[in-house]
Amino acid sequence: MLTPPAALEAILFASGEPVEKKQLAKLLGINDAELAVTLQVLSESLKGRGLALVETAREAELRTSPEASGIVKKLRESELSRDLGKASMETLAVVAYRTGATRGEIDWVRGVNSSASLRTLLMRGLIEGREDERDKRRTRYSLTTDALAYLGISKEEDLPRARELIPVVLSVEETL
Repeated sequence: MLTPPAALEAILFASGEPVEKKQLAKLLGINDAELAVTLQVLSESLKGRGLALVETAREAELRTSPEASGIVKKLRESELSRDLGKASMETLAVVAYRTGATRGEIDWVRGVNSSASLRTLLMRGLIEGREDERDKRRTRYSLTTDALAYLGISKEEDLPRARELIPVVLSVEETL
């Protein structure tokens, strides 16, 4: 069985985004005071490593440590220089056709976690996120003008619709 700091680290890593401290305490089965100690222990254990614990009054999140900024910058630069992969293209398509989709909705459509693809698209400036008006904790994603240019269209209405794609799909299937 995991210690509370190890379990906390697993939760924050798997989440990939800030998690409310109330929810963390509930998931770990501990009270607020025990959570504060657990957060401190995890923070101390991460010193000198590539990750750091970032806390606000309400939330906690795992992020890369400031000391790792140089190597992370190199990674981001290499990500930006290569073509978008299949996962990022799928995510971009979901955002294009479901403007205002949340990460959860994108994950549901794709059937997998889309955090990395969303991060790639955000870093490249192909999508932008804005707070959901009804739920401030959720982000809704939409295309940017850079995405429209990348896709070779001038407005979202120029995206092909399903009825336009059916002949293309059928002709591809015939060749297989």
